[in-house]
Amino acid sequence: MLDSIVINLSAQAIPTKFDQMVPYKQSECHRSVRNLLHRQCDEVGGKRLNDRFADENLILRKRVDHSSDPALEIKRLQRCMNELTGLLALPAVWRGREPAEILSTLMDSLMGMLALDFIYARVIVEAGEKSLEVLRAGPLHRTDEIAQSLDDWLNEDDIDRLSQTRRKIGNQDVSIFPMRMGTEFELGFIVAGSQRSGFPEQTERLVLSVAANQIAALWQQALLLREQERVASELDRRVAERTRELAETNKELQLQAGLLQHLPVSAWTLKPDGTPDFVNQVWLEFAGQTLDTVRSHPEAWMTAVHPEDREIASRAFWEGVRSGQGFAVETRSLRAQDGTYRWHLQQAVALRDAEGRVLKFVGTTTDIDDQKRTEEALRQAQGDLARINRVTTMGELTASLAHEICQPISGAITNANVCLRKLGQDKPDLDEVRAAVTRIGRDATRAGAIIARIRSQFERGALSREVIDVNELHRETVALLRGEAVRHNISVRMELAADLPQIVGDRVQLQQVAMNLIVNSIEAMKDVDGIRELVIKSQRAENEQVLVSVSDTGIGLPPQLAEQIFDPFFTTKPHGTGMGLRISRSIIESHGGHLWAVGSPGPGATFHLNLPAAIPGR
Repeated sequence: MLDSIVINLSAQAIPTKFDQMVPYKQSECHRSVRNLLHRQCDEVGGKRLNDRFADENLILRKRVDHSSDPALEIKRLQRCMNELTGLLALPAVWRGREPAEILSTLMDSLMGMLALDFIYARVIVEAGEKSLEVLRAGPLHRTDEIAQSLDDWLNEDDIDRLSQTRRKIGNQDVSIFPMRMGTEFELGFIVAGSQRSGFPEQTERLVLSVAANQIAALWQQALLLREQERVASELDRRVAERTRELAETNKELQLQAGLLQHLPVSAWTLKPDGTPDFVNQVWLEFAGQTLDTVRSHPEAWMTAVHPEDREIASRAFWEGVRSGQGFAVETRSLRAQDGTYRWHLQQAVALRDAEGRVLKFVGTTTDIDDQKRTEEALRQAQGDLARINRVTTMGELTASLAHEICQPISGAITNANVCLRKLGQDKPDLDEVRAAVTRIGRDATRAGAIIARIRSQFERGALSREVIDVNELHRETVALLRGEAVRHNISVRMELAADLPQIVGDRVQLQQVAMNLIVNSIEAMKDVDGIRELVIKSQRAENEQVLVSVSDTGIGLPPQLAEQIFDPFFTTKPHGTGMGLRISRSIIESHGGHLWAVGSPGPGATFHLNLPAAIPGR
């Protein structure tokens, strides 16, 4: 009976809703169940397999009145035991199978076990996916007729209210029995059909119930395994993707590290506490230090810094680290190769996260020794140019110098004659003699001061910085050139602010600038008819600056030449060198200030210069 059912089951394609149903076939699982049934039959009844199937046919033909025949009842119970045992053995065969194959195997087994006309199962795979459906039909019915009947039946009743019923399928009256999977059909259901009037009997209900429970349990396991496989696959994909990203990042980091190692400057990074964690090979080779040594302490690298610069370097370093703002400091560092010190610029900036916390300090150490030497040579050349400019003005100052020196000398001579005359008297007036001698000393001192001041203008020596009173500096310069102004009938007026702050600079150079501007004004007015007036003003300007202006009523300065006159070798004087204003501007700029001219179409011109005021305590 079992063989005839398995062989004659239809495998036709089912239309409409059942287009994905799996055709019936005798699967490996079903063969395993049959073999299990054969063994059980032989053990209980001692019969051969053909006798077992003959008895099954007899039972199926007489299911209605099995209670009147004890032997048939025993066989029926024995058959039920075998069927239940077979169902319980299926999970071992199902392991590792696809859900569709599991459902197909179970439907094949139930068709054979219960001698059904048809069996249909619908299993919900996952939310949002199409349900998996399987229909198995015996030889007495066409699958399309069964499918249509089931379709009508399912449309007539709500799935939650499905119950046993009898329906016409083709020309046959078939008993239909539904069995839910899950508590509320949430996993699906099984529908079994048979023409027998007593279908389903109690044992058949038990078998269908066990089958439904087996499907539900194993289906949940299959879905769980499927989800685990999906998660594992997704995890593998993400791990592979992340591994690839990390490999690419590591490759990029290695490239960057290689670049840092071969930069022409020393590169390094510090932890937030200031401890170095990376130093490229450039610095290690220069300083003769090892990476472990540099990492041992935040100030370990400073052992290569010149002893005179270590305090400055340490203060700038810790201020930058503790404030999180980074630092920049110039120090001399020892080159291990030849034991010489070279100037370096140490500078670092902070690398922060999204919340503003310092992650690292990234810094460089740049060799600026050649630049320092160039700057020193430039300052020396500037000093030499300034000295040359002073020498070139010597001829122009000769008359003024003679006038300035003649005055105290003449006074000394006059007072000496007075002294001699008084002493030649019979009773010399010692008080008058004492007064004459005092005046002689005063005149001699004045002459000495003039000579010393003139000499300092032409001496070559190192630049010196000192606190300077701007007003006093201009008074001295005007006193030096007053004779020249008087000789050309030029009046000099000074409007010097009383509350002017002091400045810091080289007195000789700044006095040279003042002298150059005043001499230029005198030369611009000496051949002018009319008023000849030189005005020197000083006042406090914005941003702690001191502003000085030198104005004249000379031949004037065209506005288009206001900037060009500061170019090297540009001059408006017949015998000028064209370097005076250029040097004067360089001197003012080296003191942190600015020198400029304001021209006008008419007579007169004004030169302005500003200088930063001295900061108290520095």
